[in-house]
Amino acid sequence: MRERAIVTLNAVLVDDEELARDELKFLLQDFPQVDVIATGSNGLEALDLVTRLEPDLLFLDVQMPGLDGIGVVRKIRENGLHLPHIVFSTAYDQYAVEAFRLEASDYLLKPIDKARLAETVARVTRTVEAESDEADVPPPSTTNSPPRRTKILVRNGPRNVIVDATDLIYATIADGVITIVAHGVEGLSSYKTLEELQENLDPDLFWRAHRSYIVNVNRIREVVPWFKSSYQLRMDDRKGTEIPVSRVQTRRLREMLKL
Repeated sequence: MRERAIVTLNAVLVDDEELARDELKFLLQDFPQVDVIATGSNGLEALDLVTRLEPDLLFLDVQMPGLDGIGVVRKIRENGLHLPHIVFSTAYDQYAVEAFRLEASDYLLKPIDKARLAETVARVTRTVEAESDEADVPPPSTTNSPPRRTKILVRNGPRNVIVDATDLIYATIADGVITIVAHGVEGLSSYKTLEELQENLDPDLFWRAHRSYIVNVNRIREVVPWFKSSYQLRMDDRKGTEIPVSRVQTRRLREMLKL
């Protein structure tokens, strides 16, 4: 039987009350599977931390000036960001229905009880373990899949350039527009989503390293250690573009390159 990997939950705490942040951080010290990688004091900081760090777990105060906790989750969804497991915390219980409508993992009332916190951590840990197990399941057979494209069209100003798929270095999406960087040319793709583009590429060659990037594994020049055991990929384009590896894909990167 395959041994299950030990789960570590990278967590971010956001609360506009410093004492509340410190108390929660103190309580979490007794949970070795939780690694608090950052804290914030308002909703805008929460969005920035989620964007940059892609935490597994976000403890989020509901009532904060400006952008509140409910608003943070809505913005994460609207912006297409990686959605962590959300645990709301507040002194009031009237937000519970809305919290669970937003698929929050749990809802803690202040002052936070340690036993209740243990239930929350255990629940999220089980969910992440299940997600990890699903990620390890090999993809279904592609025997009947359509043939992979060997040519890709890149729109560069008024020109429509045809490039070999193997010359594609990476593709990225921003505001619904896909940019392709290939050997000798950079431009836009007519594909609407990265999923659609990836379906037409060789899965042994092209890897979804991050929700916003597909990379050609043969065009990775360097693996750069980054924040909290994560990595960035320096690509073999003329700019030496650095592409983040999502926390979900970090494990595959280690296995693929024997890191």
